[in-house]
Amino acid sequence: MGSTKLCTPLIFRSMLLCFSLLYLFSTLFLAFYVSLHPAKCLFRPSHFDPIQVPVFSYPANYGEHKYTIPTNRNYCSSPVYFSDYWIALEEIQDLCRNSSVDSQGLRYMKENSESFGGNFSTQKRRSYFQHLNDNVEIPCGFFKKFPVSNSDRMAMESCKGVVVVSAIFNDHDKIRQPKNLGSKTLENVCFFMIVDETTLQGLRHHQLISGKSFQYSVGVWRILKVSSTYLYENPAMNGVIPKYLVHRLFPNSKFSIWIDAKLQLMVDPLLLIHALVVSKKVDMAISRHPYFMHTMEEAMATARWRKWWDIDGLRIQMETYCENGLKPWTPNKLTYPSDVPDSALILRKHGQNSNLFSCLMFNELEAFNPRDQLAFAYVRDQISPKLRLNMFEVEVFEQVVSEYRHNLKKERASVSERSKPRKAKRVSQDKFVNNSCCSKGQNYLFQMWGESHN
Repeated sequence: MGSTKLCTPLIFRSMLLCFSLLYLFSTLFLAFYVSLHPAKCLFRPSHFDPIQVPVFSYPANYGEHKYTIPTNRNYCSSPVYFSDYWIALEEIQDLCRNSSVDSQGLRYMKENSESFGGNFSTQKRRSYFQHLNDNVEIPCGFFKKFPVSNSDRMAMESCKGVVVVSAIFNDHDKIRQPKNLGSKTLENVCFFMIVDETTLQGLRHHQLISGKSFQYSVGVWRILKVSSTYLYENPAMNGVIPKYLVHRLFPNSKFSIWIDAKLQLMVDPLLLIHALVVSKKVDMAISRHPYFMHTMEEAMATARWRKWWDIDGLRIQMETYCENGLKPWTPNKLTYPSDVPDSALILRKHGQNSNLFSCLMFNELEAFNPRDQLAFAYVRDQISPKLRLNMFEVEVFEQVVSEYRHNLKKERASVSERSKPRKAKRVSQDKFVNNSCCSKGQNYLFQMWGESHN
């Protein structure tokens, strides 16, 4: 009787077909997952390693304005991939250890002035845009002492890796704890919240801090008290100091995240730095504005919605910028996809390019107003060396942070006359006679609208 030989089915004898089927089913599964998952702009590997317990529990009376501003964006053109937490942690640690402590070629002016930033003329500020000589000293604030205690100053200087910074002036926001922090994040990231005396009183009112200690903290945040009496009359301008001079306040840090106090961080800062800065090999990462692409659009919205009281000053600022080279956004400006950012979240790798950009931005904001979207493209397009910038999608911004409304309770809105809202100053009509003063601004608008006027 003959022997029976078992044959392997043909489908299993084809390794190529097996791998093709595996790839097909894996792709279908990922597509199905992404289509149903709420965070359509973010993709994480399975091992995220979050802390399981809440970072901090607030008292019940600190619950005002606890509801976030809703977002309705469902489309994402550029999803962000987050590496494994441990890979991101190790790579950022290596970069911090191997990075130089100095300012990578920048030297800063050290002078005394009545103004914190020196208040330089337009041409003087522009003279520093081309940084071709490392021996030239750059004006970068601190012409007056930044009023923090010695213990706080030592803590700021001891932060040698990643720092997350925010600020509250006039008690206009709440302190919100970041979510989804990895188990080693608090060992590798410093969290600093800069506040004035009014905000500090509000924290005492809610019994979040005790007045007996020299060091205050609320959850992950170390609270740094500053005396705004010695800085600017405008609280928003005081907030610009840590926003754009973070590399000077924390001189030994290698990476930083600025986050407006109206935002709550929803993704671990190490993952954000790694995905948006390190992996992209850029100096800075910032979100595109959700609505505007041209600087003049933001300027007109600022005047229309009274985001800044001095309308005449806005006109002068835009005329100055147009006269000195500001152009509307065009595809020729790529790889920059827009001229207007949403600067509520800024991620930086501290180095010559990002530090120079931050210094020059601060000088422009002191010269005109703290509306930093107006100066952004003007500085970015004209500085040298060029800034390597990642302007990520608005949908990414809306998923890595939650946004809340400002706390504008009347009883705590201000403690002095100088910080009360001012009546808007209208543009003087005589300055528009024959359009003699506004030709540069008009040329910008004609280009922006695609019109030809010879």
